[in-house]
Amino acid sequence: MKKLTFLLACSCFAIAASSQQNADTLQQTGRDYMHKGDWGNAIMVFNRALQQKPNDISLLNDIAYTYFLQRDFVKALETIKPVVESDEADVQSFQIAGTIYRAIEELKEGARIYTKGLKKFPMSGMLYDEYGELLWQKKDYDAIIQWEKGISVDPNCAGNYYNASRYYYFTTDKIWSLIYGEIFINLESYTVRTAEIKNILYDGYKKLFADPDLLKSYDTKRKNEFEKAFLTSMNSQSRLAATGIDPAGLIAIRTGFIKNWLETYAAQFPFRLFGYHKQLLEANMYEAYNQWIFGSAINAEQYQTWIKNNPEAYNTFNDFQRGRVFKLPKGQYYQNK
Repeated sequence: MKKLTFLLACSCFAIAASSQQNADTLQQTGRDYMHKGDWGNAIMVFNRALQQKPNDISLLNDIAYTYFLQRDFVKALETIKPVVESDEADVQSFQIAGTIYRAIEELKEGARIYTKGLKKFPMSGMLYDEYGELLWQKKDYDAIIQWEKGISVDPNCAGNYYNASRYYYFTTDKIWSLIYGEIFINLESYTVRTAEIKNILYDGYKKLFADPDLLKSYDTKRKNEFEKAFLTSMNSQSRLAATGIDPAGLIAIRTGFIKNWLETYAAQFPFRLFGYHKQLLEANMYEAYNQWIFGSAINAEQYQTWIKNNPEAYNTFNDFQRGRVFKLPKGQYYQNK
């Protein structure tokens, strides 16, 4: 009798495991359809998986997002609303719900969803990023508060740097658009957004050196020692911008800046981005790195000429860049917002 009971238990366990495996396999199949743009098959397969795993949050997220991609916003909301009102909702649930409300321009309800999500997940950089985008959609410039908060609590979420860099570029700021933009292109190195930010960086350096004395117009009421250190180190290179900004000039300016920074301020302000500059200098890849940033942004033809004339330097850096993971530690946040 004990042997029979044991066999029955094993049989039930095997059936349950098979069911779980089938549901997971179906979910992956549904995602494959979704990525191909075959919304109908994706929904059908997700629903089969949901029969095996009723009320599964991950599957409900997938179904809601597929309806969103299909632009069936009514069914998308019908699916995701019970999820975000439940205790089981995850970060992705709030992202999907917020995205749907932004798409149909129900921004008040979207703001409520993001606020609720951030109360449950206060360390989610993605939720701060998307909440900021919703506020920006409303022309509410408090969006920058959300992006800055996202940077401070989740320093490796690229979207907050992208949005903050663009925001500061259109203000009188001459510092954070450059810093956040460069961090962004190291976190997200090969996208359309990367190309956009490279152009902002190029124009941002022209904006920075528009006045020969970088400290002249600095608002001392901000009392931000990191900003003063940044401007002081850059100011020591101001003479190199006298004849204009081009890739060679920027390489010289930034090389002088980082050497000054490392000698004067690195101990006081540990900062991963500038530590990365030091690493590249020591590996003799700093010129190639700066060409990668500014060469294509300033003159794509000249950049291709540089690559042709410097194949070893280009290939060494390119292999390194694509093979490394750029990560920022917490605790290196120097904004005073």
